[in-house]
Amino acid sequence: MPRFFIFGLGYSALAISAELRGQGWTVEATGRAGDLAFSDDRGVTAALARASHVLSSVPPDGGGDPVLAAYGDALAGKWLGYLSSTGVYGDTAGAWVDETAPVGRGRRSARSEADARWLALGARVFRLPGIYGPGRSVFERLADGRAQRIALPGQVFSRVHVEDIAAGVLAALEAPPGAYNLADDEPASQNAVIEEACLMLGRAPPPLLSLAEAQLSPAALAFYAENRRVANGKAARVLGWRPRYPSFREGLCAILASR
Repeated sequence: MPRFFIFGLGYSALAISAELRGQGWTVEATGRAGDLAFSDDRGVTAALARASHVLSSVPPDGGGDPVLAAYGDALAGKWLGYLSSTGVYGDTAGAWVDETAPVGRGRRSARSEADARWLALGARVFRLPGIYGPGRSVFERLADGRAQRIALPGQVFSRVHVEDIAAGVLAALEAPPGAYNLADDEPASQNAVIEEACLMLGRAPPPLLSLAEAQLSPAALAFYAENRRVANGKAARVLGWRPRYPSFREGLCAILASR
């Protein structure tokens, strides 16, 4: 029976795990929803020995990549996958980026270093933009008053539905190592997403604010300081992957229908 091991069974990895189990895989994992503690060296090492495929969704910390630091020696000879971030490309002033673009120019230097280390090991590195899906969407932010429209003309972001992440990872099971952008086809502003959701709900959108009026946290300000469009052509060509939700509109419709 094929066996898969996942480091960090969080939001995206749970969707991946569900798809794998649906196709007959046995999945073991660390994380809040997993069956092993990351610190259980004996248990994790034994599970890794049983697995043919390993995926990490664990982000780097102050000391680098914790998975590679603790278990890097046990990964040799396995299919490897790593959930990275399109933040490795940094700000491109709204220009398109693909996997040939330089990395390490943005605010996520630790992520760029981890991304490079996994690539050097022969992993399939999935670079993800803003992730959304059931339970993690603009609808929740509207419900609790966190959704803010901010006056930043020309500011756009790419995003990807969690189900499309899972589909991309499964499509890469027989694919060559390398970096793959998994993003939808239509980068858009946060304002456009909020306005579409409000239209679906039949409510007025929140007021348009300046950056100063929004009183954003330092992390949110850093997020808005970057502006890029993420191209997904390589995933289409090499993996045969196309997003089930090519824009936020289809994604929001599906989420609303499932509520």
